[in-house]
Amino acid sequence: MADKNNLIVYLEYEDGKVADVSLELLTKGRQLADKLGIKLEAIVAGDNLKDIEKQVMPYGVDTLYKVEDKRLYPYTSLPHSSILINLFKEIEPGIAFMGATSIGRDLGPRVSSALHSGLTADCTSLEIGDYTDAKSGKEYKDLLYQIRPAFGGNIVATIVNPDCRPQMATVREGVMKKEIYNSNYKGEVKDLDVNKYTSDTDFVVEFIDRHVEKSKVNLKGSPIIVAGGYGVGSKENFDLLEQLASVLGAEVGASRAAVDAGWVDHDRQIGQTGVTVRPKLYIACGISGQIQHIAGMQESSLIISINSDPNAPINAIADIVITGRMEDVVPKLIKYYKKNSK
Repeated sequence: MADKNNLIVYLEYEDGKVADVSLELLTKGRQLADKLGIKLEAIVAGDNLKDIEKQVMPYGVDTLYKVEDKRLYPYTSLPHSSILINLFKEIEPGIAFMGATSIGRDLGPRVSSALHSGLTADCTSLEIGDYTDAKSGKEYKDLLYQIRPAFGGNIVATIVNPDCRPQMATVREGVMKKEIYNSNYKGEVKDLDVNKYTSDTDFVVEFIDRHVEKSKVNLKGSPIIVAGGYGVGSKENFDLLEQLASVLGAEVGASRAAVDAGWVDHDRQIGQTGVTVRPKLYIACGISGQIQHIAGMQESSLIISINSDPNAPINAIADIVITGRMEDVVPKLIKYYKKNSK
């Protein structure tokens, strides 16, 4: 049916739109497929898939597998996992990616478990490289390096899957860059028969009603972010950051420690277990800079760190370091920006 050992991306599709995380994975997938000399493929299962190829082909997709049936939307675990498991058995991809979303986190383990392939969740980087097994001395060429923070963020681990296929990884939205490969790229579309890949028992769960509340916080789209960590010290001190953000027209973000302390809501969390952002300006207040947090904001154009600890790890990646107590520095910034923004 298709060349084997290609790279395939599972596409999430909602309200006539392919999810950003899926397009980001197509961008990364195209780069890796070029490096390996293989094809980039994609699979989408849902309803109303008309013209979806116009959204995905510009990202360099060689083959798009479409499974269209009204029962496939909204997402339910059994039919979607059956489609992937049966398709993967047929086309035997070498690498498979999906978003580390609520859907990807449900789907990935089901597929990898059925195929005995293994899965690395929440990767922050994906590369191709060689590996030598220390025990057997066996050499492997062109494996997928699945890179993520491990052991509480104290190290960055590179995980390889030498023998089982596909090599599977999930990645959060915003971690990879989304870039069109060629706006006129023309890949092949293959319509698959839903009944060939699923069974009637896959559809025992039916949606009766569905409400999805969109997040009111737009960290990803904000050009300026004022973020606070555990060093901010209190919920009251976060009010200072709110004031600074208000003057700058910025969004307020936070590290996991500040969210865990109950000072800020989880939808403002930046990092490996939160949102990944790339603002023009990132002001980090009282953030020490654990690997997980840095993974979520290191692509910011300009980073200002305000910290009482001159040796805070975040200072190593900051463009400007202000050593001092946040309570002293931030009011001065507010006063200065207010004065100069009139």
